[in-house]
Amino acid sequence: MRRTIVITGGTSGIGLALARHYTERGDRVVAVGSGEAGGRRLLREAPGATFVQADLSSVRRTGDLVERLRGEYPSIDALVLGAFRYNLKRAETGEGFEHTFALYVINRWLMAEGLRPSLEQATAEPVIVNLCGVGGIRSGTIQWDDLQATRRYRPFAVTMRGARANELLGAAFAGGARGGRTRYVLYNPLFVATGLFEPFRQPVRGAVRLLSALFAQPAAEAVPPIAALLDRPPSRPLSAFRKGAPVEVDVDGELASRLEDALRAMASATVGGREPNEGG
Repeated sequence: MRRTIVITGGTSGIGLALARHYTERGDRVVAVGSGEAGGRRLLREAPGATFVQADLSSVRRTGDLVERLRGEYPSIDALVLGAFRYNLKRAETGEGFEHTFALYVINRWLMAEGLRPSLEQATAEPVIVNLCGVGGIRSGTIQWDDLQATRRYRPFAVTMRGARANELLGAAFAGGARGGRTRYVLYNPLFVATGLFEPFRQPVRGAVRLLSALFAQPAAEAVPPIAALLDRPPSRPLSAFRKGAPVEVDVDGELASRLEDALRAMASATVGGREPNEGG
């Protein structure tokens, strides 16, 4: 049976490797990326895929994307959330959000909730795989009074807070009265060769590139355990894995609801923003 798989961050790294894997298998792959160069690379390496260009750091553009995908693909079997960028310095989107938070947290919430109706229409077992830092290095906690990191921006700490936020997103999606058939999987691939060195300046850039060459797992080798979860989703509504091994996620349901309420308020207050399930 041919499946429909949507991948954000699908034009590089693990996302591209997954797109290649599933197009070679004959599935319908919709890969979302921000740049035309990435789209050309995708179509070279996974010629059966469909490229959709979108600014995933924008609430408004993500809303437009969700609306388009739901119209073109009423039934979606799997959603892979992989778009991410490591920002050395604090940057804001055109809508005024801190960029890492917008891309790593707000976008993933909007995509999952917005495409929930199409996922629920899947013939087989629908699943979301969120590529994030679950079960990894813990650094600090979510700063509820400063989600946008306006007071002090430390890139690693902000990224780790984003990973914690994604655990809450998984709990919010899987819990509550909405329920549903869609399984939510948090997956930490650990150190994978995905171009992590690119944002850095020399000499750090060269050092990170060398470490990546020596120790990082090639993106293609990271695919099999992720594909196994996409093909045979776990039975639990929410599960978590680190490089293929299951890990426990201890998430406070009240905090998950608190984050979701904060994201809903942000999206609603944004010019052109909309509720993720509006019209769904």
